[in-house]
Amino acid sequence: MHHPGPPRFCSVGESVELAPRRPEPDADFRWRLADVPASSSVSLGDGPVVHLEPDAPGTYRVELSAPDGTHTQTVRAFPASTTQPVRFSATADDVVEGDPADVADAENCVVFGKFNDFTMGSHWATEEDGEWVLETELPPGTHTASFAFDGEFDPYATDEVTIEGAGRPRIELDSYREGEELVVTADARAAPDGNDPDVEFHFDDRDSLDESAVDIDGDELRAPVDSLPVLSRVHAVAVAEQHSIADTLEIRSGASGDLTISRPADAPEWAADATIYEIFVREFVGDIAETSFEEIERRVPYIESLGVDVVWFTPVVQSPTRHGYHITDLFDTATDLGTREEFRSLVDRFHEADIRVIFDLVVNHTSRDHPYFQFHRAGVPEYADHYERVPAESDVTDVDWAGDDAPGLYFNWTRIPNVNYDSLAVRRWMLDVVEEWADEVDGFRCDVAWGVPHGFWKEVRERVKAHDSEFLLLDETVPHRDAAFRENEFDVHYDPDFYFALQDIGRGEEPATVLFDALAESQQWGYPDRAVHMRYVENHDEDRYRDECGPEPLRAAVGATFTVPGVPMIYYGQERGVEEQRGTMRWHDGDTELTDFHRRLVTVRDEHPALRAPGVDPVEWTVVDGDENGVVAYERADDEETLVVVLNFAAKDATVTLDREVTGRDLLSETDVTTDDGLRVADVVVTRVAE
Repeated sequence: MHHPGPPRFCSVGESVELAPRRPEPDADFRWRLADVPASSSVSLGDGPVVHLEPDAPGTYRVELSAPDGTHTQTVRAFPASTTQPVRFSATADDVVEGDPADVADAENCVVFGKFNDFTMGSHWATEEDGEWVLETELPPGTHTASFAFDGEFDPYATDEVTIEGAGRPRIELDSYREGEELVVTADARAAPDGNDPDVEFHFDDRDSLDESAVDIDGDELRAPVDSLPVLSRVHAVAVAEQHSIADTLEIRSGASGDLTISRPADAPEWAADATIYEIFVREFVGDIAETSFEEIERRVPYIESLGVDVVWFTPVVQSPTRHGYHITDLFDTATDLGTREEFRSLVDRFHEADIRVIFDLVVNHTSRDHPYFQFHRAGVPEYADHYERVPAESDVTDVDWAGDDAPGLYFNWTRIPNVNYDSLAVRRWMLDVVEEWADEVDGFRCDVAWGVPHGFWKEVRERVKAHDSEFLLLDETVPHRDAAFRENEFDVHYDPDFYFALQDIGRGEEPATVLFDALAESQQWGYPDRAVHMRYVENHDEDRYRDECGPEPLRAAVGATFTVPGVPMIYYGQERGVEEQRGTMRWHDGDTELTDFHRRLVTVRDEHPALRAPGVDPVEWTVVDGDENGVVAYERADDEETLVVVLNFAAKDATVTLDREVTGRDLLSETDVTTDDGLRVADVVVTRVAE
């Protein structure tokens, strides 16, 4: 069915993309506004994919005329968040990389950040006596801007501005049966520093259940069981200074009146217990042989010995680059790695080891060497709308991503132009890619997920989950976080806040207690408590932790990722002491003690569910000997046991006393770490609270 999907929720002024599902590029699709708020003068385009930008709060109903009938799409627009004027600036003293002297000679400066979706060319700074300035208006939150000079990232500078104000509220739905009634309750939680929110219930336009069949009283909804259709989807939003992302219940009613209720936005149960191992494919085999699926398969016993549950491969499809993200064929494996059959053999071998396989799905862009992009730029009519084209936003034309009719791209990624999701042919193309690989693997890590429309991801989720409810979707929504990708889209989310906090601690710029602030950021962004976050110290896009912070704090940083809620991720070679970001795996000369340390962390986390339970409670501690800023302690508990984790990021061992009695036996080293003065902590100690 071509119905565009669940109701959409946005703020006034925010653009919502609306598109038919199961697109047929040659079919006739037409949109029209059926109902808008009285004060709205909004209009729609005439293409098969339209962008609704509400200009007044209220409910908008849009109709899609499609080959299979007319479908209604509801868009609920809430008042826009209050914005304030902000001023970003950068000088030569703020240069992060490159020669500061080059800033003085720069002719132009482009600025990008979350506020403009990291799009190159949409915002330009003006120069004022050696200071480059961009002024704009932004809502509450912490906003970062990057300044790139003369179209290059060498040099570049950053600035950060924080606007005080409440974050997003959160909401969670629950349900129970009371006699012949279904009762749905909404637990709406205020944002940090926010007011108590109201609750709105909404119904899915694809279902026959509507408001006339239910009774709503504040945060509770009641419906007679015999009035429920076979399938009902109930959505709810918390509304205060901002609106929350929606939570959803899916209700199936059987012929005998039985009800089956599920939470379609939640991650598979296995995900929260998993440990991920990322493999940068072409450096994993090492220097003794060329990387291939066959050679990787020979190394499965090593990965199995680590105890991990999931492997994530960087792209394995055709690409002219070693990292694989500049893709020229999305439908077949790279010739240098092996055949499709050899890839299947590798996946089967991992499955025999009880390890799931995650495929790196790249559908935001292709290589500019992809035949489709070449046809597009050469004027072949069939490919005219396959890629974004960006009109000139500035007089600057001396860089290849600026000027009239330039390719759409992010940052300075001139070799990977963005595909155009306003094209039904592109949506069909990328959905075919999803279906091509969904049968082969156990999940997707979705590259540049923030660059792809929400409506597309909602369709992807329903497709893959209908085929396999255990299928995993991991988003790359860095360098910024956006809880909207949790709304019936992704199961597991990157946590860059935690990553950057570990960096700041490791460099000695912040005390170890900032870990608590980083964990609290998830609430500020509006992620519900059920959201699952991936914790990591490095990946293929970031420098090695030991390179940034030195070898001493690495163990404590890794220990943090394994002892707070979420999914820990090990980047290949992290456990072997590989020093380069994408360096060759150290097989024969690796750090065996560090490898064993990672193995013990995986084992202890697996054997103690308290380390996988929600919630982190700070513990009072005193550093008797050592670096006070380098130590942090917290409690992790479930119904069976209570554990205390103590981390020491400093190079020197610390002696620490706690405000509660513990056994003193470290579960990681399986030794007693008590001394006459307290606990001796080299890097990570996990010990039980004494009964």
